[in-house]
Amino acid sequence: MVAILSAVAGAAAVGSTPFWLPRVVTSLRAFIFTRVNGKEGIAVPGEMVSAEQFKHVYSHPAANGRSKGAALSDLFWYWLSPGPEVHQEHIEAGTRYDEVARATRQLLAIPNRIAEELTTRCACRVFDEMGVKEVKLVRLRDLMMPIWAEFYYELIFGENCPPEARKLIVANANDVVTALKCCGLRHMGKRNKLTSHLRKKIDEGRLNGRLPGNLSREEQALYLQGVFFNTAIVQMSEAMTHLILAIAQHDDVQRNLIDDIDNDRHLDHVIAETLRKYPLFGIAHRITSEEIVVDHQVTIPKGAVLCFNYSDYQRTGFEDPERFDPARWENLSGRDATYIPFGVTANRPCPAQAIALVTMRAAGREFLKRFACFSSATHARAIPNRGPCLLEVRDKDPNSFLRRTILAFMAVRDRCEDVWRSLLQLVLGTIMVLHARKLRLSEQYFNASQCPLSGHTQD
Repeated sequence: MVAILSAVAGAAAVGSTPFWLPRVVTSLRAFIFTRVNGKEGIAVPGEMVSAEQFKHVYSHPAANGRSKGAALSDLFWYWLSPGPEVHQEHIEAGTRYDEVARATRQLLAIPNRIAEELTTRCACRVFDEMGVKEVKLVRLRDLMMPIWAEFYYELIFGENCPPEARKLIVANANDVVTALKCCGLRHMGKRNKLTSHLRKKIDEGRLNGRLPGNLSREEQALYLQGVFFNTAIVQMSEAMTHLILAIAQHDDVQRNLIDDIDNDRHLDHVIAETLRKYPLFGIAHRITSEEIVVDHQVTIPKGAVLCFNYSDYQRTGFEDPERFDPARWENLSGRDATYIPFGVTANRPCPAQAIALVTMRAAGREFLKRFACFSSATHARAIPNRGPCLLEVRDKDPNSFLRRTILAFMAVRDRCEDVWRSLLQLVLGTIMVLHARKLRLSEQYFNASQCPLSGHTQD
């Protein structure tokens, strides 16, 4: 009897792994990110800083360290290589940052109408290439990356993106985000090929704007690669994946959008709710340059590593926060909510905030005009499954039996993939954390920058 009960319990434990193991892995990764700095790592919100104090601490002038002095920086520099030392997000405050930030703003400064038209053209080219006749099973992140590769290539270089360049950009972005999610190891060869291509374009002088003058040619190529052809491609692809996946899993939302497809306000509410429930940033870390006193009671020491958890923060202050409800934004402003999808204004918010919202709207509208979408896959913030989705040509009569069959297959496949992928993430994540600690890219860089003969300077 005991043996039978043990066998049943064992079978139940194995059978339930798709429902609990992925969440455990996600929580473990967040724990590691916070604890990698030992006692210096402080979770926000958490024991020392509440959700109500989140924005105050994030906006504090002393929460201004970017990379120097945090063991966690070695891990992010490892994932973002090559060129994290010239990535706008990781440069310390000073003249180098000021010039890099100025160049980024200028390159992104295009009228909304031009941004919308460019997005629509790029989306149409990619969707046309798919050649969907009736139905197609896709991974949304894979579908979206070529759109943003074409968009940012034309934005930077003022010409259509050649197929070979698009291939290089997508390969680089996919390699970075796959490593970030611990679903694969880095392949520096793919990344270095894009660096060489960008260096060649810079040497030819074919740009739509000025690059930071205080960077060498190689550093300028790495700047473009990191800010535009890595971060921008990845974040926009993930944002669109979350948006379409949320629409695909909420029939009422999809119907309302189609019934009033040109209503910007309605689509903006869906985008806002998507970015609230599935923030693009998991944890952003900042290093304190001085002590921070919180409400005259708690003192955060100098040199502490603040780990701002966007997902936890954006689930506070909302009624039923796990419910996907775009209607909540009809009478709610982002300024009045626990909502910071692009960061905090006083602490280097995302420079692409304005263009991101405009282009998401344009790409989403073009997608919905062409396709009806459905998904039975797990929708988690990290989307390691890359957003499985069934597309149907919108003007065609749907085959409901075929749809149900595909969605049933998708659900089973996704749960099975979640199990082995979670185990893979634990293994590869451990390997990369150890490798990053061995290389110590950030620590080595800042140590070298203190040497007058090193050639490195940090303001």
